[in-house]
Amino acid sequence: MDNFKVIIVEDVPLELKGTEGILRSDVPEAEIIGTAGNEIDYWRLMKNQLPDLVLLDLGLGGSTTVGVEICRQTKDAYKDIKVLIFTGEILNEKLWVDALDAGCDGIILKSGELLTRDEVVGVMNGKKLVFNQPILEAIIRRFKRSVNSQIMKQEALVDYEIDEYDERFLRHLALGYTKEQITGLRGMPFGVKSLEKRQNELVRKLFPNGNGGIGVNATRLVTKAIELHILDADNIKPDEN
Repeated sequence: MDNFKVIIVEDVPLELKGTEGILRSDVPEAEIIGTAGNEIDYWRLMKNQLPDLVLLDLGLGGSTTVGVEICRQTKDAYKDIKVLIFTGEILNEKLWVDALDAGCDGIILKSGELLTRDEVVGVMNGKKLVFNQPILEAIIRRFKRSVNSQIMKQEALVDYEIDEYDERFLRHLALGYTKEQITGLRGMPFGVKSLEKRQNELVRKLFPNGNGGIGVNATRLVTKAIELHILDADNIKPDEN
């Protein structure tokens, strides 16, 4: 691999020293042309000399958004510069998503194996979405959960004979829509009376043994639909208008 220039953005001196040590020992092709502990210092460095790679911590000065904005602005201004996130935000999955949306080339979590030569080489060779083992494990867990949820939903739709309109009806009830509002949805060919009849039929399907003599209102019906995986509690969205 050819030599390349690196700027490290890290506000914790001990971690900065460790990152510099990793690069110097494992990636001798990397020339560290500057380090920055905050956004102002970073852009000052960028005015002096552009790097090929920015190794960027997300949590700067107690803020988890500064790093994301540095990534977004860097990618907007210099599309050829690689940005590899190297962060201790190991539990903040929303922050990972924000960094990916900002255009980063990969995310390395500061746990487990930390930063390795393979990851840096991969980014510099144009590989997209470079992750280390801890974040890969988190992604796989999410992926498996999502797939299993989809499978359970499909099985539930078949087992309880739920058609497209039943699912739409239940989903919008869960979102707080009234029956009048649901009748106004595009492609929903039912009036209020028909929806009331459909709701009673859904109660019969989902509560075949009754509900202990207690009536089933819309809230209880929706809760049961979620319990039976007919609705995915993590993905209840209204239809697009």
